[in-house]
Amino acid sequence: MKFEQLDRRMRVYETAHDHCVLPHVHMVARIDGRSFSHLTRVAQGFDAPYDLRFRDHMVATLQHLMNCGFSVLYGYTQSDEMSLLLRRDESLFGRKLRKLLSVLAGEASGAFSVRLGSPAAFDCRISQLPTADDVVDYFRWRYEDAHRNALNGHCYWLLRSQGLDEHAATQRLRGVSVADRNELLFQNGINFNDVPPWQKRGIGALWEDFPQSAIDPRSGAESVTVRRRLVVRDELPMKDAYDAFVRAIVEGQ
Repeated sequence: MKFEQLDRRMRVYETAHDHCVLPHVHMVARIDGRSFSHLTRVAQGFDAPYDLRFRDHMVATLQHLMNCGFSVLYGYTQSDEMSLLLRRDESLFGRKLRKLLSVLAGEASGAFSVRLGSPAAFDCRISQLPTADDVVDYFRWRYEDAHRNALNGHCYWLLRSQGLDEHAATQRLRGVSVADRNELLFQNGINFNDVPPWQKRGIGALWEDFPQSAIDPRSGAESVTVRRRLVVRDELPMKDAYDAFVRAIVEGQ
């Protein structure tokens, strides 16, 4: 069999189940660390519940993903995950899911591993969201998850520091209300309101335009051009203001 015939026949098996995201549908990619509990606590010995080095690795990886060829409007990270809002008209790879998923996971894994100095892996999934309201709800969901993770994490590691093992600390918190978890922290010298905002709300990254002055080398005349830069925000708006913040990004594209 000639190579051309063999190539055509075998590619059918590669592409038979290709799925593409429909035009005009919003895409949000969520990239999650694989086995990061073991990686951060055992292999790397990062501080618990939060470690500044780990945070910085995640932010640097988020910035890489927003600069590696995809049209990303907004990036968000909390815990060991990152979410990317792609432009609604993103056409890279013909919107093929298998390509988007594999390349984003690969880019994240490579960038984070280089920062860490040790192998690390991410997986990726894509939410296909029909409306701007759905996009706002998605990011509010991850934002609320960050808050829950922060409260639970501080309570859990407080109990561990008091001598409880993993099972006992988990059981101690089972069924405990949000108010009682806050009180547990307060009675042990931790006011949850004083926990850094990036722990409770996550960290966002978005593009902004800014004016830059330049001198024409031929005429000596000064001109102003508009440039674009990536801005990281480690103190995001709260509650409804965060919804409005995300909506403005979605509707401004």
